[in-house]
Amino acid sequence: MKYISTRGNYQAVEAAEAIRTGMVPTGGLFVPEEIPVFSLAEIQEMAGKEYQEIAFQVLEKYLTDFTAEELKEAIGLAYSRSKFPVAEVVPLYALDQNQYLMELWHGPTAAFKDIALQLMPQLLIRAIKKAELDREIVILVATSGDTGKAALEGFKDLPGVKIIVFYPAEGVSKIQELQMTTTDGNNTFVVGVKGNFDDCQTAVKTIFADQDLKKLLASKGYQFSSANSINWGRLVPQLVYYFSSYARLLKNGLLGQGEKINIVVPTGNFGNILAAYYAYRMGLPVNRFICASNDNNILTDFFQTGIHDTRRDFKKTISPSMDILISSNLERFLFEITGRDAGKIKQWYQDLKEEGKFEIDRETLNEIQAIFSGDYSSEEETIKTIKETYEQYQYTLDPHTAVAVDVYNKYKAKNHDDTVTIIASTASPFKFAETVLQALGQGEIDNAKPEHLEDLQKISGLEIHPGLRDLGDKKVVHKRIAYNEHIEKEILDILQIR
Repeated sequence: MKYISTRGNYQAVEAAEAIRTGMVPTGGLFVPEEIPVFSLAEIQEMAGKEYQEIAFQVLEKYLTDFTAEELKEAIGLAYSRSKFPVAEVVPLYALDQNQYLMELWHGPTAAFKDIALQLMPQLLIRAIKKAELDREIVILVATSGDTGKAALEGFKDLPGVKIIVFYPAEGVSKIQELQMTTTDGNNTFVVGVKGNFDDCQTAVKTIFADQDLKKLLASKGYQFSSANSINWGRLVPQLVYYFSSYARLLKNGLLGQGEKINIVVPTGNFGNILAAYYAYRMGLPVNRFICASNDNNILTDFFQTGIHDTRRDFKKTISPSMDILISSNLERFLFEITGRDAGKIKQWYQDLKEEGKFEIDRETLNEIQAIFSGDYSSEEETIKTIKETYEQYQYTLDPHTAVAVDVYNKYKAKNHDDTVTIIASTASPFKFAETVLQALGQGEIDNAKPEHLEDLQKISGLEIHPGLRDLGDKKVVHKRIAYNEHIEKEILDILQIR
């Protein structure tokens, strides 16, 4: 399987090179040259398989320059019981007979990013070996909260790799910040940025496109790569849990062969829901995708109007991992939905760069609206959903999953659609304990502290996630703060390049 650019501006490359490089050096994102398809019979057979087996079945279709032994070894290391200490890597929790929460947060850092970021480092180090590179890989990560810690944990102490994470200072929860700034490892670096996530992400993308900087780093023995979902090696593992969850419903007799489902995803950068869309293109029976946003509802507007306009106020919300206005993976989705029209993609993203907006054609919008819906949940609605879900189902939601549940409830009330629905549950409620405690009637909490985890444990009856336990006792080892325009300077300082 070869990989091509969404903008038609780069030669086709093997999977290992796409993973090593991260994003297309000349602009754009790597996508597979073709999308493999499973038959309904093959999907039915997944019902009798473990998560690791389904992962191999999906990944071998895309990572064809990796041997079966390499993939099985990487998968085994990524999804071991020590990393995911639960009976199933991705459990399903039934709220009712038609509504299932797909719990993606049982990995080391209590967020869905773990599922991809435990496997991606394993793929990357094998991709490096294939190329026999004599350069050290420098992973650059822009994070809105969860990706940072998951990437740090996945790449920590890996030979031949350094990882530098940029997060918006004062733009993540206290728990998220402590998770990152207390990370040990001799190859990990964390920088708080005075700005929002889009500032971090734009600065990192600009650095990736800076050819002079790349030449300088190459002369010093370094090469950039990414752990954000702009990297195909980060995105492809996310396809697996949609097949796995569908297979689980089949196994439990909750679906018939070929029966369609709805998929609801709370999203900011569009990677998680894009993975679901790729699974659909591979044959997963899907009735409708429901894209759930918070008050930064640029995607809601886009799905309703076809206009992607970033010229709006950026809002800090109680679901900070979704506080994003520029959704990187929307580019891949548009490439696929337009029949892989690289010319359209190139023009739209040139418009975005020059004008801060673009508008798709009516034909493309109709294609999108035939299978996608978009809506958003306000701060008040999110809080209310956490409270009502706890009271009705005795289930404790984090504020991101609550956004998805609220949007799904709105969709169902409007459309009277009783299709079996999988809702992506993207983080442990303990990661956002202050918000959840407030929703459950504990009053305003202005200064979140790790001890609030124990308060939430008492109220919810849940065990504190092991990745968060004793977080307040750990030493803060990363104290770098920078303005977004100085990110390049920080990178050079970290790498000791003068």
